[in-house]
Amino acid sequence: MSLTRQNIELWGGNIPLLVGLREKGLSAFERAGLPTAKTEAWKYSYIKESVFDDLIIDTEPHKCNCHGECHCFDTNNLPFKVIKVHFCNGKPDIEHLDTPRGLIIKPLIEAIYDKDAQKYLNKSFDIENFPFAALNTAYLEQGLMIVAERNTIIEKPILLAYHSHGQNLWQNVRNLIVLKSGAQLTLLEDFSGDNEFYFNNIVNEIYVGNEAVLTHYKRVKESSSALHIALNSVIVRQNGRYNAFCAQSECRLARSESYVQLQQEGAEANVNGVYRLYNNGHSDITTNIRHLAAHTTSDQLVKGVLDGSSRGVFQGQIHIEPNAQQTEGYQLHRALLLSDNAEVDCKPELEIFADDVKCSHGATSGDLDKEQLFYMQTRGIALADAKQILIEAYLNETLLKIENQQISEWLKEALQN
Repeated sequence: MSLTRQNIELWGGNIPLLVGLREKGLSAFERAGLPTAKTEAWKYSYIKESVFDDLIIDTEPHKCNCHGECHCFDTNNLPFKVIKVHFCNGKPDIEHLDTPRGLIIKPLIEAIYDKDAQKYLNKSFDIENFPFAALNTAYLEQGLMIVAERNTIIEKPILLAYHSHGQNLWQNVRNLIVLKSGAQLTLLEDFSGDNEFYFNNIVNEIYVGNEAVLTHYKRVKESSSALHIALNSVIVRQNGRYNAFCAQSECRLARSESYVQLQQEGAEANVNGVYRLYNNGHSDITTNIRHLAAHTTSDQLVKGVLDGSSRGVFQGQIHIEPNAQQTEGYQLHRALLLSDNAEVDCKPELEIFADDVKCSHGATSGDLDKEQLFYMQTRGIALADAKQILIEAYLNETLLKIENQQISEWLKEALQN
């Protein structure tokens, strides 16, 4: 089935603002088309058009109606307390959600005329430059608006638990997340699914206000047959801070893209991640950090471990505008290749138009240290165990950046085979 002009009836078809957004997204996607091997930003991770032929959009009621029968409800054994929202095939269930004062969570489609939605929705990126975000907008229906009011500190993390079940399902989820001045919030995203082919197309629009702090953790443990494409489009205002960490494991293709604009002085972004591939999975972590004001800082560290015939991709760009003096931006990608058939493609970039900055980027790849393996074996440690110890130590350099040990362990679970 074609990705555009599907003969389906989306909820809210009589809402002019929503109809206008969808038409804008559809037109942008039709102009751009699917990325190909000739599309620079997608040349390592493009998807053949035929893959999408049998996809269908679930047009059942616009909220989760599985009544706890699917695995998306398996979050009660978490070692920490959270505010949970379950997404079953892209549909959020917030019917019995208990939110603290100063926190608003509601279906995005029901909030479409709220002043925050009108101020921020579809404003954080140019839709012409993000084809799958354009496609997401064309079928905008599911998702949430999350707002932390001014100077509100939300003690419990918000967990968005997505679970997919059903062959050939295509889900477009759009979340709008707004932290007003001085607010603090931790957001967890967890993606899982039954062992079937499905396509998750996720867009998070995130606004971090003056002096606000958003800590954003994501783990991707989808079906081995699944496609996962996600964009975090983030705007950070004066002295705001965005901390992000992504853990990705085996699936047909998982691409997590961060587009971060540091718009005012003192804005900061830390975008880190790990991926662990075992067989023929494909993991893509793409970042674009744009320093648009002076005294802004960014730091990126991504590490991957690849085995079998898997493929890892890291594309990272730091862009510094002429007026962004006294800016600091650092970026590093490292990969361990455990198989001769594993492959990693790395494209670090610096675009610097200011002269008073501190910036660096780097990329390395290699195998496990044979001398360390030999030493451990001489101490009676079996080869397989020695390899596992070194792999865990290698990934821990990144995971140690996470202050909350329980969340760190939760992320590590996604890396297990």
